[in-house]
Amino acid sequence: MLDCRDPERLAAFWCEVLGYVVLERPDDGSVEIGPEEDGAGGFRPILVLSPSEEPKGGKLRLHIDLNATDRDQDAELERLLAAGARPADVGQTGEESWHVLTDPEGNEFCLLRRRVDA
Repeated sequence: MLDCRDPERLAAFWCEVLGYVVLERPDDGSVEIGPEEDGAGGFRPILVLSPSEEPKGGKLRLHIDLNATDRDQDAELERLLAAGARPADVGQTGEESWHVLTDPEGNEFCLLRRRVDA
């Protein structure tokens, strides 16, 4: 679960980034997102974006690392920035092989270099 000011906005962002869909909108204002059902079974990670007037600040206990398997890192960076991600400065040297970004509410995540050949 990720506390946030605007669950709908954050759900739209993460659905676009991860290729997820909205699975449920409980009465409490939260939005549950995850992979579209395909009958494959197995572990299927979901995110629950929960409304909060004052989400926790500081470093999150969960940090998401992304890497594209269908495009190079530069193309994926462009896609993420167009979706609403913003670059973040956490003391990088400029020599890293990854990019540190934030989602629209300031939660940090990283874009790694491509690790899997398609």
